[in-house]
Order: sequence, then C-alpha cells, then structure tokens
Amino acid sequence: MHISELGIPGALRVTPRHHSDERGLFLEWYRPDLIAEALGHPAAPMVQGNLSTSARGTIRGIHFAEVPYGQAKYVTCVRGAVLDVVVDLRVGSPMFGRWAAVELDDIRREAVYVPEGLGHGFFALTETATVSYLVSRPFEPEREHCVNAFDAELALPWPSRKAIRSERDRSAPPLSDLLHRGLLPSYEGCLSLTRRRSTPPPDSATDGPGTEVS
Repeated sequence: MHISELGIPGALRVTPRHHSDERGLFLEWYRPDLIAEALGHPAAPMVQGNLSTSARGTIRGIHFAEVPYGQAKYVTCVRGAVLDVVVDLRVGSPMFGRWAAVELDDIRREAVYVPEGLGHGFFALTETATVSYLVSRPFEPEREHCVNAFDAELALPWPSRKAIRSERDRSAPPLSDLLHRGLLPSYEGCLSLTRRRSTPPPDSATDGPGTEVS
C-alpha cells in the first residue's frame, strides 16, 4: 500500500494495492505497522470497529473527542462514495483551523488515518454510502463534541449546503465558541500522547507488587 500525509501533520491517506483476478479482488486495508512507519511513531491502537450507512447529502460531523484521551480513527468507504474531511482542532498547532479533504469510495478503496485532536466528518456523495471505521476508544458521550460543519470560519468544501444532519450536528457551535470555552484539544496534549506511545513500557520483571505503571 502507498501511504502519504493528507496535508495535516499526523493525518494519512492510505491507498491499498489491489490484487484482482477472475474471482474478484483482494487487498490489505489496514496495516498498523506501515502506518507507524509513515508516521515515524506508533499509531493509536484501534479497539472498536463501527459502521454507518448514510443517504445522499448526509453530513456526519465535524466530530472530535477531548484529549486526553481523544479518539483516533481509521476510515474507509465500503459502499458508494463520501467526501471525507479532517480539520486540525489542536490549539497551538501551526495548522490550527486548516482542513484536508479526500474522496473515499468503493473503487479505489482508500482509507484515512485521523489522529487524536483532529475533527472528522464526511458528506455522502452517492444514493447510499456505507462507511466503516476503526476507533482507538469507545464512544464516551460526555467527552465527545462537534464543530458546526457550516462554520464560515472553516469554509469546508461541502458539495451542497442542503445537507441532512442530526439535531446534534445542526446545533453544533462554531469553532470560535469551542475555543473560547476551552473545549478544543491542545497541540501539546496530542504530542504527549504520541510520546507516551513511543516510549517502551518498563520491564515488567522489575515492577514489584502494587507498582503502578503509567
């Protein structure tokens, strides 16, 4: 597979290699070892798989989780097509407020790795779009937030403003409000998560009974 940065540090575009014959198609769609190689550090370990179906014109997002612990995602479209968007919400990041977009579909079968601290959302481009994604933490409603997908400050590249959205997404505040309320992730906090994953754990043989290992 070919892996490249998606225009925002830490966000990756993954293009799998297809193996086709008269039987059909085979590909590797998730390789954490290759993702870690591209990032230069271990990727967030994925612990849960989710799947959603969306009617044409649906927007889901822009969603993010508080850091710590955040929620990294690995996203692909297994049926139809979506415009997938990631937004840098990390306060202090040199790319704060910037976004990147890529079309995910069931032909190229690309995927996007979204690290902690980035917002994520997508627009369904086909009559029905089925998105499958792995996440690094289960859903925690009290730590989950969303930015309004039509925030003028972000100017995200949605194909239409006539979108189907949940009530939660429609009533989501703009980026400036979340920044003022201190709900956005910090860039340093996200880097700290990366450093912790990059540090080998202590040798368990040296840890006595009752020793807490962070």
